Amino acid sequence: MKTCVAVRHVAFEDLGSFEPVLVEAGFAIRYVEAGWDDLAALDAGSPDLLVVLGGPIGACEDEAYPFLADELALIDRRLRSGRAIIGICLGAQLMARALGARVHPNPRGKEIGWSPLTLTEAGFASPLAALEGVSVLHWHGDTFDLPDGARLLASTEVTPNQAFRWGAAALGLQFHVEATRRGLERWYIGHAGEIASAPGLSVESLRADTARSASGLETRGPQVLSRFLADIVLV
Repeated sequence: MKTCVAVRHVAFEDLGSFEPVLVEAGFAIRYVEAGWDDLAALDAGSPDLLVVLGGPIGACEDEAYPFLADELALIDRRLRSGRAIIGICLGAQLMARALGARVHPNPRGKEIGWSPLTLTEAGFASPLAALEGVSVLHWHGDTFDLPDGARLLASTEVTPNQAFRWGAAALGLQFHVEATRRGLERWYIGHAGEIASAPGLSVESLRADTARSASGLETRGPQVLSRFLADIVLV
């Protein structure tokens, strides 16, 4: 049986719409909890797929979150192995950092809410082509510089570097492609403080926007994963 290990930073940010795709494709899924499980003990090369999920901490907050050193080392080993890895939001920032790129506060401020991507030529030739014209979920205040050797796949006006491909098997996504309408009800609780502190943002407005946009992403997001797995011959 194929295996997927997902590194999770908070319980409510999970694989979301990716999980049924992986199960259907014959993957056994295991979550490891950052800050609790021993990331240094993980064999970076053993799972068929490594997914590094999002979370509310900064990718460079090493002093506050010492486990980040082990997580970065795990990601670096995985990238050097050439085996499949997907980073989502914080996970993409950590991938960029492991590749030597700078992660920093977004000069244009936080990007929280729903909007479509602008795909590059490389993006249209990638699994992200499935997202053309579809609004995706953004929930971040930091961004990353494009790593050396990476291909930019997508942008938004607020965040020029939204997605990259590095080599054949590494995909970094600043946005949340895995989000679902039902799953976001847990986010509204877990991120209540951030929502309340953001001008013009409320649970009610996010829920209304989600009602309009989530169905498209719930259909197309899993297609991104399916195309990625097909690209690297894991289906």
